[in-house]
Amino acid sequence: MRHVGMTEKWLSVIGIGEEGQAGLSAAARSLLEQAQILVGGRRHLGFLDEGDRREHLVWGSPLQETIDAILQRRGQRVCVLATGDPMWYGIGATLVRQVPLEEMTLIPAPSAFSLACSRLGWPLADVNTLSLCGRPADLLLGYLYPGVRLLLLSGDRHTPTLVAQRLTEAGFGQSQMTVLERLGGAQERLIQGQAATWNPGELADLNTIAIDCCGQSSHHCGPGLPDEAYHHDGQLTKREVRSVTLSSLAPQPGQRLWDVGAGCGSISIEWLRSDRRCQAIAIEQHPQRVGYLADNAAALGVPQLEIVSGPAPAALQDLPEPNTIFIGGGLTTPDLLETCWQALPSGGRLVANAVTVESEQRLFQAQQEWGGALTRIAIQRTKPLGRFLSWTALAPVTQWSVLKA
Repeated sequence: MRHVGMTEKWLSVIGIGEEGQAGLSAAARSLLEQAQILVGGRRHLGFLDEGDRREHLVWGSPLQETIDAILQRRGQRVCVLATGDPMWYGIGATLVRQVPLEEMTLIPAPSAFSLACSRLGWPLADVNTLSLCGRPADLLLGYLYPGVRLLLLSGDRHTPTLVAQRLTEAGFGQSQMTVLERLGGAQERLIQGQAATWNPGELADLNTIAIDCCGQSSHHCGPGLPDEAYHHDGQLTKREVRSVTLSSLAPQPGQRLWDVGAGCGSISIEWLRSDRRCQAIAIEQHPQRVGYLADNAAALGVPQLEIVSGPAPAALQDLPEPNTIFIGGGLTTPDLLETCWQALPSGGRLVANAVTVESEQRLFQAQQEWGGALTRIAIQRTKPLGRFLSWTALAPVTQWSVLKA
């Protein structure tokens, strides 16, 4: 039995707002007063009383160096000051991965998202949230749908202009933007305008962006984006087959996909779009297709897609363990299927698509050895034939799907 609370708590993480110490609860104030070492950004440490002689640690770059310094002080009373809710895109979420929770005390303040919703009258449960602090602005493109409301944490004063540009380029230039500066403080300010004509003048680095999206997009939430959404050289899993393949892959939040022989990346991109917590590694050896992979990932809002350039199976060595593997090409490459099967943990899923007779033979052999199900996917599309329409068949695809015992 695990007895929670028996370990001495030496690390406190306290959320603090723009009102400074005046907004702290009695418990938070007590932890702050008892601390021997104080950690935070320069703005956070600026909330302390003048003449505070305790040891101060300012967040450095890389961040891990400061975290290592905190860990070296285990057993002393350390207090980390953070903006708002430390567990919502905050330093608290990073620290709990390296410090046992039993050694920590976490006290949140209202998050920037909560404060923004209170100013705008938006129900927080109906809003999508995203942080662009240290993250590429292209992440925004995966959240754009007509009528959606978004709240974004800014990296600095330049982020709103960058967001306005992305919105306009994506066909959402009529979206209403509100920048909320210094929420909760005496200098709080709201600036509003349309993305297409955004020109707010000087902004504060500490700001949150609210977007009421207005525009049109064919990039829906589900699998099977239009083929035209991708730049490719013909190596593209067609929309209908892609939809069936994503269904077979069955993505779940937090799982990692290996997309082997990724082509232009349509499978791994739509895997990532299924949930923000999903992870994917696309393995592709063709240099031009690697370029398409990166371009498509950025344009479709998943710039976090990890791309490995090189031939499989050699390129699969030392990659983080997958939950699911998709093989879209190279099935006849010696040892490829065996390497993927060995890399897959118990309970993992493997899906492979074949279009040639030789690849089909390889899948049949694998199915005989490891089990699973074989499915033939045959799609026909209409095309003009004079004044009429005729049916044109796409190349049939044989799919093997298996769960590893």
